[in-house]
Amino acid sequence: MYSAVMTMNTSERLIEAARGLLWERGYVGTSPKAVQQAAGAGQGSMYHHFAGKQDLALAAIRRSAEELGAATEAVLGGGGSAYARIEAYLLRERDVLRGCPMGRLTMDPEVIAHPELRAPVEEVLGRVRGRLAEVVREGLDSGEFSNALDPDEIAAAVLATLQGGYVLARATGGRAPFDSAVRGLLALLAPRAAAP
Repeated sequence: MYSAVMTMNTSERLIEAARGLLWERGYVGTSPKAVQQAAGAGQGSMYHHFAGKQDLALAAIRRSAEELGAATEAVLGGGGSAYARIEAYLLRERDVLRGCPMGRLTMDPEVIAHPELRAPVEEVLGRVRGRLAEVVREGLDSGEFSNALDPDEIAAAVLATLQGGYVLARATGGRAPFDSAVRGLLALLAPRAAAP
C-alpha cells in the first residue's frame, strides 16, 4: 500500500489523502496540514495543484462519487435477475462501521452548506437511486416483482436501508443491525412463487 501511494503523483496523493480524511473526520476536521501530512506533500505542492481546501475537497468528493458510481454499476449492470442484482448490491463487501463516504458527507453541515461541494454527493446518490429503479423496472417487466411495487419507492428504500443500516451499526459498534436490515429488505423483495 505504501509503495503504491508513493508512486502516485503529488496531486493524486493529495486527493486520496483528502478522501480518507473527509470520510473519517468530515470537512471541518480535514485541515490542509493533515492532508499534506497524510499525502507526504508540502504546502507549496498542495497550493500548486489546488486553489485551496475547498478545491481539493471538491476533487476528493468527485473522486469518491466516481468510485461509488462505478462500483454500483459493476454490480447492477451485471447479469442475472433483477432480484439477484439488487441482492448482490446489498450484500457486496462494505466497511459497515465506517459507513458510506457519500452518506457521511450528507451529515456534514459544511458540505451541505456549499452547493459546489454538495452537488457531486447529490448527483451520485441520485444516479444510484435511478439505476436501482431501472433494475426494479426490469423486474416488473419480466414479471419477477409484483406490479404493486413502485420502482422509485423501492430504489429509495434500498438506499435508505443501506444508509440507515450504517447508522445503526455505528451506534452499536457492530455490523449486526446492518446485516439484519439488509436481510429484512431482501425478504420483502424476494420474488414470490406463482400461486398454483
